[in-house]
Amino acid sequence: MLLIVGTFRLPPENLASARQAMKSMVDASRAEPGCLQYDYAEDVFDPGLIHVIERWADRPALDAHLASDHISAWRASWSDFGIGDRDLCLFEGDDPKPV
Repeated sequence: MLLIVGTFRLPPENLASARQAMKSMVDASRAEPGCLQYDYAEDVFDPGLIHVIERWADRPALDAHLASDHISAWRASWSDFGIGDRDLCLFEGDDPKPV
């Protein structure tokens, strides 16, 4: 299993206009083979900070996701929405433990 955790930032005033693009991309990502989880959440204390959690079954599923048309379209929209300060990390492991 692959886990991607991190954040990105956009100006709070652009959040409403970016929301539909985020929803379209997340919905398409969730429908991909090998996607176990794909979530975006706005930080309740820091407007414009978006938390990202993705879980993928394996590297081929993640690679297909990264090469998908909906990810290309999402990335192309970043400058329109002022998206920046991306900080995402990839973790690998097959034995998650509840805490």
